[in-house]
Amino acid sequence: MKYVIGIDLGTSAVKVLLVNKEGEVCIECAKEYPLIHEKSGYSEQNPEDWVEQTILALKELVDHGNVNPEDIEGISFSGQMHGLVLLDENYEVIRNAILWNDTRTTKQCNVIKTKLGQKLFKITKNPALEGFTLPKILWVQENEAELYEKTAVFLLPKDYLRYRLTGQIHMDYSDAAGTLLLDVVNKEWSKEICELLNVNISLGPPLVESHDLVGNLLSEIAEQTGLKEETKIFAGGADNACGAIGAGILTPGVGLCSIGTSGVILSYEEDRNRDFKGKIHFFNHGKEDAYYVMGVTLSAGHSLSWFKDTFAHSESFEDIVEDVNHVPIGANGLLFTPYLVGERTPHADAVIRGSFIGMDSSHNRDAFVRSIMEGITFSLNESITLFRNAGKKVDKMISIGGGAKNDVWLQMQADIFNTEILKLENEQGPGMGAAMLAALGCEWFSSLEVCSNQFIQVSKTFQPIDDHVNKYKQLYEVYKNIYPQTKDLNEKLKPFRE
Repeated sequence: MKYVIGIDLGTSAVKVLLVNKEGEVCIECAKEYPLIHEKSGYSEQNPEDWVEQTILALKELVDHGNVNPEDIEGISFSGQMHGLVLLDENYEVIRNAILWNDTRTTKQCNVIKTKLGQKLFKITKNPALEGFTLPKILWVQENEAELYEKTAVFLLPKDYLRYRLTGQIHMDYSDAAGTLLLDVVNKEWSKEICELLNVNISLGPPLVESHDLVGNLLSEIAEQTGLKEETKIFAGGADNACGAIGAGILTPGVGLCSIGTSGVILSYEEDRNRDFKGKIHFFNHGKEDAYYVMGVTLSAGHSLSWFKDTFAHSESFEDIVEDVNHVPIGANGLLFTPYLVGERTPHADAVIRGSFIGMDSSHNRDAFVRSIMEGITFSLNESITLFRNAGKKVDKMISIGGGAKNDVWLQMQADIFNTEILKLENEQGPGMGAAMLAALGCEWFSSLEVCSNQFIQVSKTFQPIDDHVNKYKQLYEVYKNIYPQTKDLNEKLKPFRE
């Protein structure tokens, strides 16, 4: 039997999957690393942590996978999007990586909007938001000029990890689309954007397709992990693109709901000229010459993690959601907005913060947990509303991530989205998408669609319940009013945040 490895470099941990030709995950290993929050709005990581923990995970996989390393043919990657890694002329890291959930760059976003205007949407198909890479580059340029002057190339997180494993510098189109420097349709770094913002276009690495072969393992990495130097390394893709591949979102008609640290609503798109006017994201897919549209809730699973860590630290997620089915729809009049670190879709607001509305002394912990789950799902539904208003059908959705691990939450998604929800038999998210890109690169299959038919199976479906749908429609209208009525209050509270 032959195998491939999918490496998913997430925000809190790296996960590696060993997958055989049947699409079975034979073993998985994960290693965590810390976030660095120097001050409010700052979110960084040390790229060396990614490398060290990935090597440890790969070694553990080889040691305990009960397979011959010679039978592991290829490796590919999925990675957290938008994070900025700066390298000098010797390809040494200059500073900590600035991550996707860092919100320090509001000033730089305003500069981009002023200098580019509608050109930004025409070229990149996306608005200037704090999470994207270009504003981070401009922030370093303005605030750490001596470091910026040393910069020879910038990479995204998984591209830096891949460089350390292969010695080769590349970036794939799906991840490059999240930088605000890529001409999304023409698939090249935008000379016009670089010139208008005084960014040297040579900072952008060579661009490749997600399934492209980009090298082999360095001898020292092979020695540390037990893998063979001859192992083929493929470029991989952005975590959302790989999540779409790993869920089989490769043709029109089926959408994706992914609830991890952030939450994503995603739909396949073939029309490169479709104009969403910057209201939702439009990115290159990990599938060649295809695209996807996407809305993002910044604090999806993070909202539930925050509640658990703050109020139920010693309990598991399973424990805290166990009894939410005993709480009625609407959590007895308690509504939550998941704006713990600002919001992305549809508000693009780095200042807004979360709220519990309607709280009284009758609400117990289970009501708070249900209101958080409902609030996250309402926020994701705002992206679905934008899709539907733009003429896209949302009739069926595959749910992955933390939101797919609880049947109550899956039914909640079906009711709030008013669409069929599918749960996968063996849901591995972006890591599986990375493995599928390696399988395609190794020529196991003629296309990702053929690979998907082999690797991905549905285990359970959830249909919307009419009575629930009607109740949630009423609550959703109330939920949508919270943002405009708390925006000004949050602006006034900003000076008091540490």
